[in-house]
Amino acid sequence: MSRLEPPRQEETGDEQALTFWEHLDILRGSIIKMLAVIIAAAIAAFCFKDLLFGIILAPKDPDFITYRLLGDTAFSIQLVNIGLTEQFMIHLKTAFWFGCLAASPYVLYLLYRFIAPALYADERRYSLRVVGGGYLMFVVGILVNYFLIFPLTVRFLGTYSVSDSVRNLLSLQSYTDTLFMMSLVFGIVFELPVVSWLLAVFGVLRASWMKRYRRHAYVAILIVAAVITPTSDAFTMLIVSVPICLLYEASILVVRLTRAEAGKEIREQDG
Repeated sequence: MSRLEPPRQEETGDEQALTFWEHLDILRGSIIKMLAVIIAAAIAAFCFKDLLFGIILAPKDPDFITYRLLGDTAFSIQLVNIGLTEQFMIHLKTAFWFGCLAASPYVLYLLYRFIAPALYADERRYSLRVVGGGYLMFVVGILVNYFLIFPLTVRFLGTYSVSDSVRNLLSLQSYTDTLFMMSLVFGIVFELPVVSWLLAVFGVLRASWMKRYRRHAYVAILIVAAVITPTSDAFTMLIVSVPICLLYEASILVVRLTRAEAGKEIREQDG
């Protein structure tokens, strides 16, 4: 469909008649709804403390599904609290982040509903793909971290010892901060194929370029992994960098298919 097609707001006179202040009122109403849903979801998460922290603390237990699949259950990790208010503040913070994650589909829907009237028809189609694909990949990144990357990191660092006379006691604050940071990092990193697809649609990125500079990209990935890794050890950096390298290879395939599809559409239009 041509980009010269008029936007939807011209198809509906009501949208076109809205003034700047009316649009601002709509935006304010959307923001209030977003905050209300986030707060409600956070309160619900706060109330279900046992279920909430059953999920959060599961990767430290030897019977976690990742360890059972790997056949590695002969270890023990203990968490300690070292601050008077620490557990309560961690409870609040964890409930808030779970509330944000649970409410995120509705938040994205409200944002799209506010922006969509100003978009062309083909822009709405692409924006739906970007938002939907981006959200899906963000969730996949969180799940990959929760079920694979974080458990392996906890298993290695939580049981590593320089001497038998030194016993590991991990603080709850350190455990949750590492989990949240790595989840956020992997959620963002897993957006790479979506960003690559979008750049390929705009004609900015080519698969041949990505293959030509693959070695440079791997070096950059190692540097980025060293920067974003919450710990300074080489093992965690390696664990972080391997999925990013795989995502880079997947992005090359996505760009190649996108460029091929774009070329096919152009040939059909010329024919």
